[in-house]
Amino acid sequence: MIVPNPPLPSQHASSGPLQGARSAILHAHSRYHYWSGSGPLSIKSFPSGQALYTVEGGTFRLDDTAYLLLNADQEYTITVDFAQPVESFCLFFADGFADEVYAGITASTQWLLDNPHMSPIRPLHFYDKCYAHDDTLSPALTQLRLNYRHHSADAGWLEEMYHNIMQRLLHTHQRVLKEVATLPALRASTRDELYRRLSRLSDYIAACYAQPLTLSDMAQVACLSPNHLLRVFKQHFRQSPHQFLRAKRIEAAKRLLTQSESSITEVCYAVGFESLGSFSWRFHKEVGLSPQQYRATQRP
Repeated sequence: MIVPNPPLPSQHASSGPLQGARSAILHAHSRYHYWSGSGPLSIKSFPSGQALYTVEGGTFRLDDTAYLLLNADQEYTITVDFAQPVESFCLFFADGFADEVYAGITASTQWLLDNPHMSPIRPLHFYDKCYAHDDTLSPALTQLRLNYRHHSADAGWLEEMYHNIMQRLLHTHQRVLKEVATLPALRASTRDELYRRLSRLSDYIAACYAQPLTLSDMAQVACLSPNHLLRVFKQHFRQSPHQFLRAKRIEAAKRLLTQSESSITEVCYAVGFESLGSFSWRFHKEVGLSPQQYRATQRP
């Protein structure tokens, strides 16, 4: 159940205002939270628990497996409604900070000497999507979260951490641009739009896997025809939309079997399967163990 307007969480750490000239950190714990508005370029992460974001028609469910990147001035809502306290760790970047760091990486030494306070590029615009935790940005984000409480008053340390994380974020962005370039379209603008639509759909499936999603539903989310969606989705993700949805359901089932006391039947319906028989058969086929066997192997 989603609470329409639950109370705000207690915030135990923040390095400054969430908008304005400074970068900032928001570290909070709460079972219930609802907020709507916009802000600067930001990274949203949830080391424990889950949160639901809606952004310009996109839907994102965040947990400890991924982080969400949002551009500046985007309208979004966040809803937290969880049985246990949810830990959020969000990093907000000052206006122009990404452009400054990018210039420092890409511009020539002479240009940087001649223009120390000027960016040579158009403002960067990232892809608003969930990014799976990996060994590029995530270790630095974790380091900042674990050490922030002890260094929150150390402006020099914080500034270095912001630069380190932004450099890693820019490396991730370059990797995404290479992915975009592989999409089947001649014009760069078409590839860019196609990537955004496919990302919106994959994030939607990851957020709404428990719902009975049809191909028509998914095509509508991606703003593509069903046939076009089938072709480009499989080219990009190496599996069909239905296979992608099924994989998300199995992932969710594994987490529930490991982390909850729900019965096998409850897990089955919680992740979107329509019958216990089909769930057990599919789980065994994908994992190599029955749901009962898998749970037993994960318990001490």
